[in-house]
Amino acid sequence: MKLGLGLYRHMLTRDNFRFARQAGATQIVAHLTNYFHDDPNIPTTGDQGWGEIEDDRQVWTYEGLSEIKAAINAEGLELAALENFNPAHWYDILLDGPCKDEQMEFIKQIIRDMGRVGIPVMGYNFSIAGVWGHVQGPYARGDAVSVGFLGVDGPQETPIPKGMVWNMVYDSDAPSGSIGTVTSEQLWQRLTDFLKEVLPVAEEAGVRLAAHPDDPPMPTLRNTARLVYQPHYYQRLLDLAPSPHNALEFCIGSLAEMTEGDIYDVVDHYSKQDAIGYIHFRNVRGKVPQYHEVFVDEGDVDMVRVMRILKKNGYAGVLIPDHTPQMICAAPWHAGMSYAMGYMRAVMRLLEVED
Repeated sequence: MKLGLGLYRHMLTRDNFRFARQAGATQIVAHLTNYFHDDPNIPTTGDQGWGEIEDDRQVWTYEGLSEIKAAINAEGLELAALENFNPAHWYDILLDGPCKDEQMEFIKQIIRDMGRVGIPVMGYNFSIAGVWGHVQGPYARGDAVSVGFLGVDGPQETPIPKGMVWNMVYDSDAPSGSIGTVTSEQLWQRLTDFLKEVLPVAEEAGVRLAAHPDDPPMPTLRNTARLVYQPHYYQRLLDLAPSPHNALEFCIGSLAEMTEGDIYDVVDHYSKQDAIGYIHFRNVRGKVPQYHEVFVDEGDVDMVRVMRILKKNGYAGVLIPDHTPQMICAAPWHAGMSYAMGYMRAVMRLLEVED
């Protein structure tokens, strides 16, 4: 197993690459979508200037991907995966809209270029509502700030306006009104269309498509259906297009939040199939409709047991900490990630000793 770190676009800097290396990571999972462009508290540029490119498509070209990979490699790390397409690049794939065919071709080109550059996994979340409804609070040990989902006690669900998917506006001039209701049958058909078009390209390019489960794992959110809100739907996704390149972005936290299944059986079932692209190693307390994300060693899941199951089944891929609580210090995100990676690295070493 390999220890990695996920970095958002504005964090793709030399200092953060070195931070990852110092904390024991050997792999980076990079987010190229600029989720925080409207947040004045988030810097818009890194030391490479990737955040300031107005036409986001430049970052996703062969040249852009090569530059980012080279910067990561220069610090002794590997670029293990990219995570999440930009909603602006595939909104009509998700919505079955008029630009679907054009956007499908752009996604295919991204996959081809990833293969040429040597980036082995593309993580994606086939969701219209995306990650929505989380609130921040002192939910982790020592009142560390983390996120939670509170169900009816949280934000009120509202219809998704036209011009938005995944909580991001792709068309500020869209007419008023909402996108309406999206049924489970419609969403699964759209995923089927996506895999039919893109999976053969991924197979040829040597890139695994890795699907994230729903977070929060509700059957519907903002009038739109969800795909993988219970563990068995992951199997439906795999069986939809059997291929080593149709894989899972396996989020322990999201799966533990689900109301069905035993998390250890779930980990065992999917890791036995060699179906995992990479893993989000996150712990939680509670299940939908109410749960809190907590430190890796204080939640409902025995994460050492999880890693033992992965080891038993021969999982040799990447694990990254995910959504860790922030610690009280000058660098709260870095401190939280350091704690999680130190824990993960220690367990990995323990399992090596046990052999």
